[in-house]
Amino acid sequence: MASAQASSRRLRRRRGNRSSARRQRSVAGLRRRSAIYKKARYEEGFADGYREGVQTGMQSYPIGFEGTSIIIPTYNQLDMLKQCISSIVENTDLPYEIIVVDNASTDGTKAYLEKLGGQVRYRVLASNQGFAGAINVGMMMAKGSTILLLNNDTLVTPQWLDNMLACLHSDDRIGMVGPVTNFISGDQQIKVPYANVREMYAFARQYNQQDPARWRRTDRLVGFCLLFRKELFHQVGYFDEGFEIGNFEDDDYNIRVRMLGKSLVVAEDTFIHHYGSVSMRALGDRQALVHERNQLYFMDKWLNPYDWIHRIRHIANGTDGSAAQVDMTGLFPSGIAVRGIGSSVYWIDNGTRRLVEGLPTIPVVRLSQVDLLRWPISDPIGSWEIEALWHETEGPEGQPRGGVRLPDGTTFIIEQGKARKIVSPAALLSWQLHEKPYRTLQPEELAELEEGFPIIPHPMLRQVL
Repeated sequence: MASAQASSRRLRRRRGNRSSARRQRSVAGLRRRSAIYKKARYEEGFADGYREGVQTGMQSYPIGFEGTSIIIPTYNQLDMLKQCISSIVENTDLPYEIIVVDNASTDGTKAYLEKLGGQVRYRVLASNQGFAGAINVGMMMAKGSTILLLNNDTLVTPQWLDNMLACLHSDDRIGMVGPVTNFISGDQQIKVPYANVREMYAFARQYNQQDPARWRRTDRLVGFCLLFRKELFHQVGYFDEGFEIGNFEDDDYNIRVRMLGKSLVVAEDTFIHHYGSVSMRALGDRQALVHERNQLYFMDKWLNPYDWIHRIRHIANGTDGSAAQVDMTGLFPSGIAVRGIGSSVYWIDNGTRRLVEGLPTIPVVRLSQVDLLRWPISDPIGSWEIEALWHETEGPEGQPRGGVRLPDGTTFIIEQGKARKIVSPAALLSWQLHEKPYRTLQPEELAELEEGFPIIPHPMLRQVL
């Protein structure tokens, strides 16, 4: 009897154990299925959120913000870049974004930028495009209402951006603003009492007291730190990438800004620290060659740019004292074929662009989209029509039209009865105007025509922008 009872208890225990095991397996299965279901829902939700985020980003990308886009070009100066970004974060209270454009550094800059995540926007170029090339990419990316170009070998200081913005917005006629510093060419350098970075910040905190009486106009701002409105970028265009590596591209931009009647101002109430020409010194023996090459390019492009600045202002003011608005399209020629980033060709016709129907055989000049879109669109024109207009040198009753040349070789383009002098051989080649036919005029014949705005070169771009 006892044996039978024991067997019954063992049987009940085995059945209970099997039942418990089944329950445990069932619960484990439910948990696994629940985990799979949750994972699937998570992945589905993540994918939906990602797609929605991409769409939202695409829709909002063209939307700017009331703040400053701080553009930092960099090349193999990782430690300097880290210090520069840190100084911005610690000393800037106003709305801003940081855009770093890396010229194919090999010192770990790319990995550093990737680790920063959303703290900065950045672009790593496939090859070294120089200062101008990197700045151009940054300006294309900028979404702020103002743009600030900043060398990576700088440290910004308390109130730096507040003071510069106050100066810029004090007068619509101001084109660009720059600070003073401890190490730079030109008249933006001041004497400083500090011996190290810690002392520098103490000095800058006392120095950077906003004071409009310390704002002064100048003929030249150095590109280590430049502030301007985004609309100025659309008016002037990109930096000229014909200046290799660095040097003179800022001088070139100064000239173009001043030709539009805008002034350059040094905000002497704003000090930032500049280690000074770190990237250029890294060139070693090449530095002198780069400087000489860029200087020659600048001189060939402008010959005497300051004479042209004053001449443009004189023409703009007019004989009756009225001041005409000068924009870049007014300094570019009409009667030329151009294209932007696409394949469409446009004919520039008295302040408008007309889509060319057919395949033109005359030279076509490639421009940036910023330059191209300044001309409003007008009615299309046939390729055969622009061929005739390109070769035209005589209007009704034998009046000169198109290209004319004086006996000494000086070249002009006659547009709407006005003689527009081509400022340099580089300008002639820039627009491929050397391919046009020219009619020879005597100086006294030219003197009978009204003087128009000169024709300046467009900026050379090595990238498609």
